[in-house]
Amino acid sequence: MQADFIPYGEGDPIHYDVLYEKEKYPEDLVEKDNELNAAPATRRHMIDFLQAIANGTRPVADIEEGHISTASCILANLSMDLGRPLVYDPKSRTVVNDEEATARLMRDYRGDWEHPHPDTV
Repeated sequence: MQADFIPYGEGDPIHYDVLYEKEKYPEDLVEKDNELNAAPATRRHMIDFLQAIANGTRPVADIEEGHISTASCILANLSMDLGRPLVYDPKSRTVVNDEEATARLMRDYRGDWEHPHPDTV
């Protein structure tokens, strides 16, 4: 399979072969629910994560980056749902001057489960 990248504006188009790694990792073909197009990237993330542990460094896709990406989407959806702009304060973990929006950042948990709070973990 092949792919093309055609930049918008400046830059040269790139034509390349898509890497499935089926020959090198035949287990990808029999693993349940495995997405062959995502397997190489997943594998590289795992290798990078394990190397970061071994080297005491941060991985390329660390948890903080994931949190920022996820929180941005949650706040955007909340803003759209409430129909107003929101200003988030990451230090206090609240939406500035908006108790309703702040309350909706957490949900009720079932049973004896509790929402973890950074000050008590």
